[in-house]
Amino acid sequence: MEQKIFFQSSLPRSGSTLLQNIMGQNPDFYVTPTSGMFELLYAARQNYTDSPEFKAQDPTLMKKAWMGFCNGAMNGYFSAITDKPYVVDKSRAHGVHYDFINFFYENPKIVVMVRDLRDIFASMEKNFRENQHLSSPLVNHAELRGTSTPKRIDIFANSQPVGMAIERLAEIMRQGIDAKVLFVKYEDLCLHPENEMRRIYDFYGVEYFEHDFDNIEQITTEDDSVYGIFGDHKIRTKLEPTRSVARDLLGRDVTNWIWDTYKWYFDYFRYSK
Repeated sequence: MEQKIFFQSSLPRSGSTLLQNIMGQNPDFYVTPTSGMFELLYAARQNYTDSPEFKAQDPTLMKKAWMGFCNGAMNGYFSAITDKPYVVDKSRAHGVHYDFINFFYENPKIVVMVRDLRDIFASMEKNFRENQHLSSPLVNHAELRGTSTPKRIDIFANSQPVGMAIERLAEIMRQGIDAKVLFVKYEDLCLHPENEMRRIYDFYGVEYFEHDFDNIEQITTEDDSVYGIFGDHKIRTKLEPTRSVARDLLGRDVTNWIWDTYKWYFDYFRYSK
């Protein structure tokens, strides 16, 4: 039986790793850390677009062949890794590339974790402050770059991973893709885990599995240092609400700036000031 492949495309520091490991409690699910599987397809797409061998042939036939290649490559990738019937592939790019995935894998089911942006930025800043024993690429004292909290927040807002993720989310809404994906708020998952997990299972069309939210074992590993930023993806073993520290950590002026700059986000997801 061919595996059913689902997708997760969430904001950074929004509980995406936590969700993967909760889902991984289900023995029928194989869950990935941040995956490079689609990077292979993006590279192949460039060759398909530019190579004269494809341009010289019947475009309708080649499009059909390209569709089959993508579908077969994705299924082959995961069938070589696991024999579990369901896969959840995690990548921040899935959402904005919905139409590309839909080209060869019809009606892809994509879950998008979101979180109060003030807490996302605070989490990034917290990781920076907890790694003062290391030299940070964010900071250049001679150029006065990254030398204060507001300056670092500005860097986060205009670079990988946070800035790109927010830009992609805005594009998802602009293109109407938001109506095709399932948004899950981190805060709701912590407060009402069974309700939110049932929403996900309903969206996937899979029978619900009784999860243990008090004993979450970490089965995925990844290290953000390969992207030039500090942080890890260690999860809490017990799912429970956490208090926001954004205002205490970033200051009122910075949290107000985040609110004003991303008012569209806070309005869409119904966060309060």
